Amino acid sequence: MSDIIKVAATAIAAAVCAVVVRKQAPELGLVLAACAGAVILLYCSGALQAAVELMDKLMEAGGLSAQVVEPVMKTAGIAIVTRLAADFCRDAKEGGLASAVELAGTALALVTVLPLMSAVIEVLTGLI
Repeated sequence: MSDIIKVAATAIAAAVCAVVVRKQAPELGLVLAACAGAVILLYCSGALQAAVELMDKLMEAGGLSAQVVEPVMKTAGIAIVTRLAADFCRDAKEGGLASAVELAGTALALVTVLPLMSAVIEVLTGLI
């Protein structure tokens, strides 16, 4: 619980500072928001590492191969990065660029999950 309070406090403080700075220099407000986002991501990297380690343990316990779990984890990562990049573009008033990032993220997620879909089809064909 204390971690989310730290993240929320950092985000709120950065947002208030960015609003004040944007009145004088809009580009500095955007840079401040981006830096605050980077700091928050770095703070959360430990939690993300713990989640990856837990997925590895669950993968071993369930007898799943890395070929099955890896595309799921990569797709989740693509979704997170796509969302962050698109939101950043929207904050910079670049809605078209945000849409392009979202489209690219969707396409890359589909490409990433193709090996998993192929494996599922092979299993289903083997059952028939």
